[in-house]
Amino acid sequence: MSNFKEIFDSYSWDDTLESIFSKTEADVLRALGNLKRDLEDFKALISPAAKPHLEQMAQLSKQLTKKRFGNTIQMYAPMYLSNECQNICTYCGFSMTNKIPRRTLSDSEILKEVEYLKAKGYNHILLVTGEANKTVGVAYINNAIQLIRSYFSNITIEVQPLHQNEYEELIDNGLYAVLVYQETYHRAEYKKHHPKGKKSNFDFRLDTPDRLGKAGVHKIGLGALFGLEDWRADSFFTALHLKYLQKTYWKTKYSISFPRLRPHSGGLEPKVEMTDPDLVQLICAFRLLDEDVELSLSTRESEVFRNNVVNLGITSISAESKTNPGGYAVEPESLEQFEISDERSTEEVALMLKTKGLEVVWKDWSNNWK
Repeated sequence: MSNFKEIFDSYSWDDTLESIFSKTEADVLRALGNLKRDLEDFKALISPAAKPHLEQMAQLSKQLTKKRFGNTIQMYAPMYLSNECQNICTYCGFSMTNKIPRRTLSDSEILKEVEYLKAKGYNHILLVTGEANKTVGVAYINNAIQLIRSYFSNITIEVQPLHQNEYEELIDNGLYAVLVYQETYHRAEYKKHHPKGKKSNFDFRLDTPDRLGKAGVHKIGLGALFGLEDWRADSFFTALHLKYLQKTYWKTKYSISFPRLRPHSGGLEPKVEMTDPDLVQLICAFRLLDEDVELSLSTRESEVFRNNVVNLGITSISAESKTNPGGYAVEPESLEQFEISDERSTEEVALMLKTKGLEVVWKDWSNNWK
């Protein structure tokens, strides 16, 4: 079986960017008129030529989302288990070179955090760690999943890329989904931002969704970190990756996230700014490309922005997020991975969603979860 790397290597970053910027209004209108859209249509929809048509894109996106997901949105909470990390990443507060107190939660501390989140009503949890194989390797993650699996319908992880057999072990023990962001699909820029540690291996990270697909995971989450490189090219390669995975591992579900660089203790400034209208355009473009893919928006985004886009294609949203280990109940003042922007409580976000005509669902849309 081939893997995505073979497809990816057949594309040129510069040619792709040029192709996106060469799209005309006629290309945009054709894409908007198509009932089934392909990657060339996606290029048109993320191009500068689509900017004047953002309102039409938003309305179509809203209609498609309502048709597929109804008036529902899912709420989830991230739970940081550890800030130990063996990588150097220029944009991350947990980077090995940052002189911060390191912390990894014990079993009792994990359960204390769970108790807090369950009291808030959460049934979906995202477990996050830094990439430190000796401290928070497969055994630690496995133990955490087994410890909390009876409390949640779905457990998702965002940890270091693992091998296929390791994913299989975690899936057997109750893992539902894995988020693995390429950060940027620009090979040279990737190396610049990941100079040391296992994460510096671009190809191993790129192959991770293939290993997940082969392992039979229920859901894979993709995304790029906007600000490292041109957002349009990174988004095209994310879409290319998505379409390959859907065709190859068709039993698996997929989600896309839209993280933009946020302030942290390392202080990296974005190389390329992604404006609010840019992000709205991208969210709508992904929905118009694929009405089934789940689209997620985190508390990295501002209260005002999230209020305005929840109806335009988003299917899951976090609230009251803490990006530090033990941040909910154990040690609220420890150093965050990055600063969140929307600091409203779970109750406030749930109320906002209700005023937008959305119903918060706590269970997964698919029927394959026991």
